[in-house]
Amino acid sequence: MDLKLKGKKAIMAGGSAGMGRATAERLAEAGAELTISARGKERLHKAADEISAKYGVSVTPVVADSSSEEGREVLFSACPDPDILVITIKPPDPNGDFLKVTADMWRDSVETALIGPIEIMRHYIPVMKEKKWGRIVNIATFSAKNPMIWRLMSGPARSALLNYTASVSREIAPYGVVMNNLLPGMFATEGASEIMGAYANAFGLEPEPDVIREHFTAHNYIPAGFMGDADDLAAMAAFLCSPLARFIVGQNIVIDGGQHNAIF
Repeated sequence: MDLKLKGKKAIMAGGSAGMGRATAERLAEAGAELTISARGKERLHKAADEISAKYGVSVTPVVADSSSEEGREVLFSACPDPDILVITIKPPDPNGDFLKVTADMWRDSVETALIGPIEIMRHYIPVMKEKKWGRIVNIATFSAKNPMIWRLMSGPARSALLNYTASVSREIAPYGVVMNNLLPGMFATEGASEIMGAYANAFGLEPEPDVIREHFTAHNYIPAGFMGDADDLAAMAAFLCSPLARFIVGQNIVIDGGQHNAIF
């Protein structure tokens, strides 16, 4: 399918690994010119070089922490007028005992998962409105819709993000600027692998892969029978960034192998 993205300028905030990297690859495959950002320089530059070589498009790496004002300014300077904006963040560690979640932990979660994405969108929405065209996709988490006690540092802040985007998406749609959210479930990405040790600590488990896997499977039933790969989400993300998605406005699309057991 031709996504009609050739020549479009796209930002993938959080594009060095996982779902962000996979989405960047799908956008590059469709012909978009990319700016990808992340905090880690080495992995980011490696991803940019590999994507550019594979798909023959311009890929600009920007080392920046989008949860900070300084990091956002670096991104804004690197790409002042994108057509497409996709945002994802590194998943926070499982929190363990909810009574041990402190005010500072909440502040960090809100800065990273709510204020950071909102400030990036707030900066670029006027640019897209002036162009009369734009696409914004937030890669959030299905725990924003499906509360999970061990994902308190992930779900509530993104629930607020869903509330924000539901309102704003209706305001900007008349200008040709379309905003939607993707809510991934349990994916076998680098970020997910990195938090498995914290998952074991949260539940007081022995730090053995088989023990962690058995506990996780018992408490996180996925009807599809497997955890998703990053590319299981990336194709949908790229589609939502295309002109073909012009009539999909303000939606929260769950991609979780059937784990979220609800009609809506």
